[in-house]
Amino acid sequence: MSDLTHTARRTVLTIGAATLAGGAITACGGGSGEKASPGEPNGAAVEPAAPAAPDAGAADKALTKKADVPVGGGKVFKEEKVVVTQPKAGTFKCFTAVCPHQGCLVNKVEDGSIDCPCHNSKFAIADGAVTKGPATKGLAEKKIKVAADGNISLA
Repeated sequence: MSDLTHTARRTVLTIGAATLAGGAITACGGGSGEKASPGEPNGAAVEPAAPAAPDAGAADKALTKKADVPVGGGKVFKEEKVVVTQPKAGTFKCFTAVCPHQGCLVNKVEDGSIDCPCHNSKFAIADGAVTKGPATKGLAEKKIKVAADGNISLA
């Protein structure tokens, strides 16, 4: 066998091995160790939420009105990354909308539950506690002000 053929074969084999190794690393990437649920193509469902930057004017800005938060339900505020609930008439709670499991934003409140679309974790509207995993920590409570005029804002 000539030196040219031997060198070309070695080059092709080296490039092939590197390509396979790169593909294997990419396929195993992500670091979460979790598989995508059936509704998630290749594990790329909902983007994890970025940490919210503090806003000096956020405390004065009304999120919503009391009348807009249903009793036994709530409302998600994506921009502020919070969810406001009304577990019972006249009682309002606020929690972070960032799921502690992998940082996705919760997307709905129904049937007494705050729901995360990424891996279907569920949280109680009264205290943010986990009612269904895989999340192992509840949603952190946020302070709110309920004004006499019915406006609800972050404290």
